[in-house]
Amino acid sequence: MSFLRKQESRKGGKGSGFPIKLGMTRKENNVIPAKAGNQITMKQYYVYILASKRNGTIYIGVTSDLIKRVFEHKNKLISGFTSKYNVNILVYFETFGDIEMAIRREKQLKKWNRKWKLAVIEKENPKWEDLFEGLL
Repeated sequence: MSFLRKQESRKGGKGSGFPIKLGMTRKENNVIPAKAGNQITMKQYYVYILASKRNGTIYIGVTSDLIKRVFEHKNKLISGFTSKYNVNILVYFETFGDIEMAIRREKQLKKWNRKWKLAVIEKENPKWEDLFEGLL
């Protein structure tokens, strides 16, 4: 998935704009070049959005194991919001190499109004397909 960030609005100030795409750097790609062509892979963290259906109830979370966490949501292994409202379709996710950046992004998305959240999903996954199967 692509990396996104909020664009600063001239009128509204910091944090009031709409998301824009950023190019991926080596650091964001979670690969550190090593000697003799070997690569060291860093731990990855994910910010994800689940939905109950197209334009339905949505949930935003952060995890270090996206497959395990979505499996837990789908199978209602943890009681809470997603099991209560049947929110289990993975419609969007972003990957990070730093947990602090991932948590910051999760908090940012949670503060956005619903229209912006839906726009992010629509841009990257216009058919609202369940992305979980593609992870396996």
